[in-house]
Amino acid sequence: MAGIQVGIEGEGAPAAAEALLEIPGISGSYEVPTQREGTLAAVATIVGIVGGVATLAEQIRKWYQEWHKSHPGKQLDAIIYDPETGGRIFIEEATIEEITEILKSLSK
Repeated sequence: MAGIQVGIEGEGAPAAAEALLEIPGISGSYEVPTQREGTLAAVATIVGIVGGVATLAEQIRKWYQEWHKSHPGKQLDAIIYDPETGGRIFIEEATIEEITEILKSLSK
């Protein structure tokens, strides 16, 4: 089973990745790649989901929005990579429907 990768860059990226994986119904892990020139980054890999994909998509979107609210002034970018198409979407710009479609690849 392929996982869905979420690339996270910015201050607090490892903590943000950990918070993402704490969403009930999502299982996975994250790693912190070798730092380059002070850029903080983490890659979370979602390997399993339990529950409705639309509900989890809403929770992922909510996670991103709440992270920004609770960390004002800190830049954080998060990108979801679609394992089926190789495409990617920025969570900030993604609709619930787009995130849902990517999560569906885990339930196949």
